[in-house]
Formats: sequence, structure tokens, C-alpha cells
Amino acid sequence: MKKKESKAVDKVASIVLAGGQGTRLYPLTLARCKPAVSFGGRYRLIDIPLSNSINSGINHLFVISQYLASSLQQHILATYQLDMLRAGTFKLICPEESSERKVWFNGTADAVRQNMGHLVKCPVDYFLILSGDQLYNMDFTDILNFAKSQDADLVIASLPVCEEDAKRMGLLKINHQGLVTDFCEKPQDPKVLKKFEFHEKQDKTQNESTNYLGSMGIYVFKRSTLMTLLQEPGDDFGKDLIPLQVKRGKSFAFVFEGYWEDIGTVKSYYHANLALTKNKNCLDMYDENHPIFTCHHNLPSPAVRNAVIHDSLISQGSIIEASEITNSIIGIRSLIKKGSVVKNSIVLGNHFYHPPYLQSPPLPEHFHIGENCLIEKAIIDEHTLIGNNVQLTNKHHLEKYDGDGIYIRDGIIIVTAGARLPNGFVL
Repeated sequence: MKKKESKAVDKVASIVLAGGQGTRLYPLTLARCKPAVSFGGRYRLIDIPLSNSINSGINHLFVISQYLASSLQQHILATYQLDMLRAGTFKLICPEESSERKVWFNGTADAVRQNMGHLVKCPVDYFLILSGDQLYNMDFTDILNFAKSQDADLVIASLPVCEEDAKRMGLLKINHQGLVTDFCEKPQDPKVLKKFEFHEKQDKTQNESTNYLGSMGIYVFKRSTLMTLLQEPGDDFGKDLIPLQVKRGKSFAFVFEGYWEDIGTVKSYYHANLALTKNKNCLDMYDENHPIFTCHHNLPSPAVRNAVIHDSLISQGSIIEASEITNSIIGIRSLIKKGSVVKNSIVLGNHFYHPPYLQSPPLPEHFHIGENCLIEKAIIDEHTLIGNNVQLTNKHHLEKYDGDGIYIRDGIIIVTAGARLPNGFVL
């Protein structure tokens, strides 16, 4: 009998780094890690790299978490069953103290280094390093086949970016064969930026302002290369170890042509969500061949009563009695009462319709947006009680504000999880 040829995905494990503190996404990360933040009304950010991996046929998955990981762990355990991976591996790894290592991870590379004891047991030739807080639709088969065809020690997924984005990303310099000749993490010096600028477009459709090649934070390592590299000092891949590996050679760039967004700030989170209402320049959630997996909620279809809905997503189990919802995303189990208007906003929804007993700290007795409210350019977190006649419009056009359960970041109002806003509250 002829031996079945092994595919590239059969010899790779995905490592999803989900331990970021998410300080720039605060206060959405007040009680949860960034990969556990809701997205698109019913998903979590962690669903994106895991779904891309599963859809690509990758059967070995590791998630390394750290900060405020409880809700992330609960979501993963409720969503991803072992039978989805056939004969594969799924491990959720948290910091643990032993006689050989400390408890906390100091960076992306350190998180992988401290958990190599788990990873080396996996029978694979490549490790695919992913971030737990990025949005993209990607078939990893392409980048894995590219790594195999080039016999690359390292492949960095990349895409053309403008100067503003270049300053917050790792930048690559490549030759005509795609070999990476230089790498710099988040350069701010204009002289360094100039060094990485290119003038010949990668393709005819490329925007004129995209003069840099930025790292997506997605890496394919040969097993032996990663193990050797992690013996070097340095806690972060982009800052410390990737430049070192580039100098050693056999590091290639894989140029990605699809949608990609790093959820680094409240502003980027807000705009990436609302882009879904137009279904343009956003994450593709409608590809049945590459679905985004998430927890099954077994909820009824949303009930919409006498409401005018424009360019919005209304999630399962929601009860909408509002007058108007425009350009907004309404999460699962949301209740919006009569006369209210919601515009350009994100309502994250709720885990349940009524709070369980003995919650600590205690949650509001009801979760809803009350009657005759006006909410514009806001993010309403889970399990909030917004009274009647509340106006959240940022009438003073503040860029930043810190209040009791309510904040403004980048001009966007955020009502935090479990907050109560009394009748008539105005901001």
C-alpha cells in the first residue's frame, strides 16, 4: 500500500499567545484579558486565531494565557471540543510555579520559552506563533507550504502598511527573493523609518501611502530553530529574538493580501466592530467554508418590536423595543426598551438574562438600556443597567474621562461591566 503523503499542516502546532494585559484597551480589559473581549456581537477575539487554525486543518493547538484568564478559559472550554481536532492536541496553558521556573511571563518569547516542556512533546516539525487579539481570515496552509518550499528557518507574515501603522509594528526589509535582510520593532526615528521605506510597489493594487512592509506578528518557526533561538537572552519575539534570527539567515517574508487588524486600542476595536455593519474592509464572517467558531448559546432569534434598524447587527436572544438602532452592533441577550435611540455604538450583550444569586461583586438586578435613552458613539459592556432618559453623547467632546463605571477613551464612551447609570444621567 502506498504511504499517504504528509501535508504541511500535519506537522505544525499553533501557539496562540493570549496573555497580554491589554492596557491600551482599558477599561474593556478591567476584568478580562484582551483575547476574551467580545467582538461582532457574539464572538471573542480568541476565536479568530483558533478558528483560522482549525479551518486550516491544524490539529495541535496551544493557548498560553496569563492576565485575568478566567473568562477566557471558560469560553475556550465551552467552545472547543476535542473531537473538533480529531487525533490532535488542545492545551490551555497558564503560569504555574515549579522548582525550575518562576510564575510570570515577561513577554511573548518568554511565555513560549517557559512552556517548552509542554510544546516539545508535540510531534511536529513547525510551530506557528499567533496573537490572541488580531482580526484576519487566513488559510495557514499557504504560509506553511511557503515555509516548506523555501526550507525557511523562519517565515514572518507581513503586509504593506502606511507610516502611521509602521511606527507601531515590526518592519521588514527584504530582497527580491523575499529573504528578510533587516528587521526593526516599532521604529520611531525618522532616519530608521527611511531605511525601511520602499518605493517600488509590491503589486499594482497597492495603496500609494503603503510604503513599508509590516510584521503581522504571525511567525512560522522550524522546530529546531525555535528551540535554539529560545536559548538566547530576550523576552520578546519582535524586540529581541526576531532581529537575531534575521541576522542568522533563512528568514523569509510571506506577504499577505487580505484584511488584517491588530486590536491595540479602544479606537481600533471600535472601528473594527462597526466596519462589520457595512461588511466592507472588515473580517469576513459569512464564509461557510471557513466559519468562525464560538460558544453555542442555544438562544432564540432576536425579537424586534416597532424599531427602525439601519446598518446594524442584532445578535441572538436580544429583545429590541427601541425607536431606532443605526450603525450599531447589539450583542446576545441585549434588552433595549421603548423610545431609546442607539447610534454608532457597540452593546456587548450579556451572559444571562438575570443575575445569578450570590454574585461577588453583586450585579445589577436587571440588564438593559432603559426607556427614552440616547446613546451615540459608545461601548456598553456586559451586565449593565442603564436607567431611563439617559443621554450618552459626549456633549463636551472629551477625548478622555474617568468616572464611576463610565469612561471616555479616544472620544468613545465606555460603560464598564456591571455598572449602573441612574435615571436621567447625562455625559
